[in-house]
Amino acid sequence: MTTDFTTNTSQQAGGILNHTTGVAVTSSGAASATAFTCGFIPRVVRWINVTDSIMHEWYYGMTGPGAIKTVLNGTRSLETTNGITVGTDGTFTVAAAIIVASKSHVWEAFG
Repeated sequence: MTTDFTTNTSQQAGGILNHTTGVAVTSSGAASATAFTCGFIPRVVRWINVTDSIMHEWYYGMTGPGAIKTVLNGTRSLETTNGITVGTDGTFTVAAAIIVASKSHVWEAFG
């Protein structure tokens, strides 16, 4: 699967706030887990499948790959195996079950 990425990063002096956003548009190929670089260790990651109106949120303290999943009708559930994993190197990885083929995604991370 090929994926087109756009990433924007903003940081404030002194590390008070780190925020980055991005766009990922996937091809029709098979989905695969994908890592994204923030440049800081995120405390919150939001991944939104714009095509299907599904949001996955990871918060500091959650185990990976975990996320809170919200679907279009507002139903929320806890993902414990197909979520987001945050590394200690300023990256986060989105499970293949989330970054599905032929979809448009937006994301943001806060640190």
